[in-house]
Amino acid sequence: MNARLHCARLALFLCGCAAFLNLYATQSILQTFAAHFQISARTAGWSITVTTLAVAISAPFVSRLTARLEPRSVISTAALLLALPTLMTAYADSFAEVLMWRFVEGMLIPVVFATSVAYIGERWRGGTVTEVTSLYVAGTVLGGFAGRFVTGVMTEYVGWREAFELLAVLSLMVGGFIQFLLPAGRPRAMQVEAFSSGLFRKPLVAAYAVGFCVLFSQVAAFTYAGLYLGLPPFNLGPAALGTLYMVFLLALVVIPIAGRLSKARPPAELLSVAAVLGISGSALTLMPSLWCIVIGLALSSTGVFLAQAAANAFIAGSARDNKAGAVGVYLTAYYLGGSCGAVVPALIWERWGWAGCVALIIVFQLLTLLIALTGWKPLKPQLIRTP
Repeated sequence: MNARLHCARLALFLCGCAAFLNLYATQSILQTFAAHFQISARTAGWSITVTTLAVAISAPFVSRLTARLEPRSVISTAALLLALPTLMTAYADSFAEVLMWRFVEGMLIPVVFATSVAYIGERWRGGTVTEVTSLYVAGTVLGGFAGRFVTGVMTEYVGWREAFELLAVLSLMVGGFIQFLLPAGRPRAMQVEAFSSGLFRKPLVAAYAVGFCVLFSQVAAFTYAGLYLGLPPFNLGPAALGTLYMVFLLALVVIPIAGRLSKARPPAELLSVAAVLGISGSALTLMPSLWCIVIGLALSSTGVFLAQAAANAFIAGSARDNKAGAVGVYLTAYYLGGSCGAVVPALIWERWGWAGCVALIIVFQLLTLLIALTGWKPLKPQLIRTP
């Protein structure tokens, strides 16, 4: 039994990897896309925005489409299918084709994400939900880092097309391991009948707002930090920018520990810690030192992933019998925040540069802290249960 539980946890860690491996893969090569397709860096940023928009559009419908299917098959099939648009991106002849395939990726990603978080909420109970969700979010950290790192390094030393070919291979490998390691679960047939039931209760709406603020901050920080560090006096190239995402690895260590420590604590406390980390890290990036910027981004990204773990655990524990539906709505808010985080700061960037972007990011991190203090109440024991 212990071996089975360990396999399930490892599989859910890999589910997180699968969901985020391709999502932000273009973030470290925006300047390369701009030069190759003869577009502006701001236009190149749409390679991120279309993917997050596609996730936001498709996420609410995932639970309806997959509720009668076995969760392990749904997750592993979606993870395997992600290899196809990734490979087709490698062979795109125009930026419009890149955007099309990136949009297709965004349609598939919520299937992995929503089904995985719902699986956690249905299989575990109590504080273990927070612990296992933290493991899943740690997987998203590794996936997000790996996608950016592979494209950055491969683009500089081999080529951006080869980078996407490698990502396609990695997607196939991760999908195969998920199918092998994840225990079978039960279809969620009963959830379809009450799709909208309880999805917009005040605590859940607060969680959706957290999702919007969290990904807005993350995408804004790393999209415009990449542009900032690509300019004098830093002049970082694609490989260096890809390596910059190693700051995510701090979260890879911190999140599982925090998840274990916070098993007996309400998710609002973890969210408060996350917001303070994010604000402190963002402020530190204003220092005119590369090392201060790197440390600041490490603290900020760790705060983002802790907030993500807290929000996922809160939803998995409080959404009652419609966990996948709640996760779907959360994902819509989350990725709408990411889409806005890629586009909205562009106007501020052109006028006030990185300092203006940081001010905007801190505003959204303060909103997250405000929600933690006012919007989330400790969950009643009867709300944290498994069917």
